[in-house]
Amino acid sequence: MPDIFYVLLRRMRTPLIVLIVMYSVAVLGFTLIPGQDAEGQPWHMSFFHALYVVSYTASTIGFGEIPYAFTETQRLWMMFVIHLTVIGWLYSIGSLLAVLQDPAFRRLRTEYVFQRSVKRLRTPFYLVCGYGDTGGILVKALADEGIKAVVIDRDENRLNELELNDYIRRPLGLLADAAKPAVLEMAGITNSYCIGVIALTDSDQTNVMVALSAHLLNPNIRVLARVESAEAGANIRSFGKNEVINPFETFAGRLAMAIHSPGMYTLFTWMTGVPHEPLREPLFPDRGLWVICGFGRFGKALHRHLEAAGIPMQVIDPDPVANQAPTGAIIGSGVEAITLQQAGVKQAVGVIAGTNDDVSNLSILMTARELRPDLFMVARQNQRDNSLVFDRADIDLLMKRGDVIAHKIFALLRTPLISDFLDAARERDDDWANQMVSRILGVVSEEVPYLWEIKINKVRTPALYKACLMGQVQLRDLLRDPRERVKSLPAIPLLLKRDGKVMVLPELDKPLDVSDRLLMCAAWPVSHEMQWATQNENVLHYLLTGDEVSGGSLLRRYVMKGMK
Repeated sequence: MPDIFYVLLRRMRTPLIVLIVMYSVAVLGFTLIPGQDAEGQPWHMSFFHALYVVSYTASTIGFGEIPYAFTETQRLWMMFVIHLTVIGWLYSIGSLLAVLQDPAFRRLRTEYVFQRSVKRLRTPFYLVCGYGDTGGILVKALADEGIKAVVIDRDENRLNELELNDYIRRPLGLLADAAKPAVLEMAGITNSYCIGVIALTDSDQTNVMVALSAHLLNPNIRVLARVESAEAGANIRSFGKNEVINPFETFAGRLAMAIHSPGMYTLFTWMTGVPHEPLREPLFPDRGLWVICGFGRFGKALHRHLEAAGIPMQVIDPDPVANQAPTGAIIGSGVEAITLQQAGVKQAVGVIAGTNDDVSNLSILMTARELRPDLFMVARQNQRDNSLVFDRADIDLLMKRGDVIAHKIFALLRTPLISDFLDAARERDDDWANQMVSRILGVVSEEVPYLWEIKINKVRTPALYKACLMGQVQLRDLLRDPRERVKSLPAIPLLLKRDGKVMVLPELDKPLDVSDRLLMCAAWPVSHEMQWATQNENVLHYLLTGDEVSGGSLLRRYVMKGMK
């Protein structure tokens, strides 16, 4: 990127030359024109004195005729200088304003300020490419977790929205094309504090290019990319250790889970929620015939996952041959009652409006509801501007690509232990999942559970680390209330990982060891109380022994009071 000051001086070259010539002529005139001193003797200004007079004259300050009263000739020259300098300054200031308002220079100035801000970052941050629905949810969730984000997007309206939003940790934004490696470098992809790149643009090709650039510019960086085609997903997975999220495959898998294991679906939904998100009610869709309207990429993903779960389906598509729909597919869009009736909607338990047009999807559901009011309704929302009508449509399950991707990515970013827990949960049955849902309801109220990792080491948990070295801590000790140790905090230890081995729902009498990693689940305020105990030796000593160290009780109560 060219130096902004060099560009400014180059664009202001002519106005600066005009000012220099103007001042030179004015100063020269005052030195050549003779004046008179107090005794009436001839007197000539020095160059310094002349420059002084021209300076306060040209700036309109006007100290007067000093050090002696001017002669008529000097006053005539002064009038000339006044008009000359006013015209010169008007021209120069006008030129400067024109440069500052020039779109190219404004873009250069914005990029210069952005680049300097990125270089000054001294905290870990994620580089987010694309600030649509997904990016907005994800950046807010990261900010709530105290994690900085640097955002790139080609849409100026989205960047304006980013500037207007009130985030706890204000993200940096740049109006640019993330597919250009130079833009990624400017945004800090090679910065040592950049801990990951998240490609969320609407173009699979751009997301592939972002992943390629990240792999070549910073091979060790973590990359998470959104894709909507199997080809792009396979491309990104073919190099590096990249993680790919396909919203259609993810949602289709969750819907199949909701049908055959509703308890497991509820557990997964709560575990992957973003902080402070409202707690969703459990869903109980019936097993039976499902009608899928639209057999594009979303319809194909649904058909694949529902078929694997042994769920019968009937597909409706305007062009079954071109879209390679299964045998027996009904030709039509699904907005007509006769098409839905041919698909067996009156015998079905659910209907999925999965086309790429919001008007069609809403029409399908309204028509299906007229034919059978008790159908389980699933809809795909394509445009976020239509959220109001989709919310009013009383749909049982809504597929918003932004929400699906943001939730899964945030779960991956928070801690790998969440993935470990969910992988272990898949091996359990739905009864186990229902028990977990009941336990979680006992520690949260209106918001999704807050998940966090306690990593026992010298830096992050110094008090707990020291106590574990002496073999003094059991898991139940961490669950004691720092204000009254005989009480327990409303929290659930979901998982303990030690030496690569995973223990789901570890026993409370389990002794803790250095380098252990714990996944905890509770309401958000409880996490602060538990984290404080892992860092303060006085508080932890009270939890372990019941003895209050001098000064510890006062400090503990003061801090706990401030956390309420």
